[in-house]
Amino acid sequence: MKKRMRIIDIASAVLILLLVIVMLYSGLQILESTVLRTGADEQGFVSRTITRDGVSYYPRQDITVVMVLGIDQNGPVQASEGYINPGAADMAALLIFDDADKSCTILQLNRDTMLEMPVLGVGGKNAGTYYGQLALSHTYGSGMADSCENTRRTISNFLYGIRIDYYLAMNMDAISILNDAVGGVTVNVTDDFSHVDPTITKGQMTLRGEQAIRFVRTRRDVGDQLNISRIDRQKEYIGSFLKKFRSRYHSDLEFAATTYDQVLPYIVTDCSLNTITSLMDRYGDYEIREVVSPAGENVMGEEYYEFYADEDALDELILRLFYAPKE
Repeated sequence: MKKRMRIIDIASAVLILLLVIVMLYSGLQILESTVLRTGADEQGFVSRTITRDGVSYYPRQDITVVMVLGIDQNGPVQASEGYINPGAADMAALLIFDDADKSCTILQLNRDTMLEMPVLGVGGKNAGTYYGQLALSHTYGSGMADSCENTRRTISNFLYGIRIDYYLAMNMDAISILNDAVGGVTVNVTDDFSHVDPTITKGQMTLRGEQAIRFVRTRRDVGDQLNISRIDRQKEYIGSFLKKFRSRYHSDLEFAATTYDQVLPYIVTDCSLNTITSLMDRYGDYEIREVVSPAGENVMGEEYYEFYADEDALDELILRLFYAPKE
């Protein structure tokens, strides 16, 4: 498959998909572990004990991990005719819900991360592997569940085979819908967006419609144009969006269901609406503890930016988020 660079991408989906995820998905492990874990079980995730400096670590059983993807495609989700599709996973994050302290940590992965990924061939069968950007893992498959599963396997393998319980992917057109559903999102703009959108000015402002898309999605002609800088903007957007969402959610009983109906045509997920609805009221107050990203180095390759995660730092991050020391 030809290498390519997406200068502008849909990283913002994770930020706004929290509308669906943070309030609706937390606690899945507690309520429906015997029913809804079947899909993850079939993926063959490998749990293993890891030893570092004489200390053994085992995979945590009190966390639920949800993969959130932002797909670089317009319009409602639609299957491609073959097993290659143009929809790159230009945003990828894991929401880690901790049942022990009722919190959520967001692990945001750089879409330029270089890694090994499964390749799907004729009939959707495994056809080997490809070394390239994480974003390309979703382009293998029809763009529907098979592509999401391919990205799930890719990320799991990258993170020592950790278990990813559920996934949700969304196309870019839903971004402005969700942003405006909460009445706009206020951020502090520090980069110069004049070449991209003159209506986005430096200082504090409330983003409306496509302004939100450009703020969290664009890197060409904005600041140093690196994905790491864009991730910093996305992190700010997360906090501001959540405040607005929680306010609307608690003041309007119909808000979440109505907004979900609006974005449903743009979503691919392995969770039913009934599951989401049943969890909404019970687990709406999990606290966002932190937003983290693997440390590493951005370099310009022959055709596109490449991000190489620092192996030691990644090892420490995986152990901290997904493992616990044996007592």
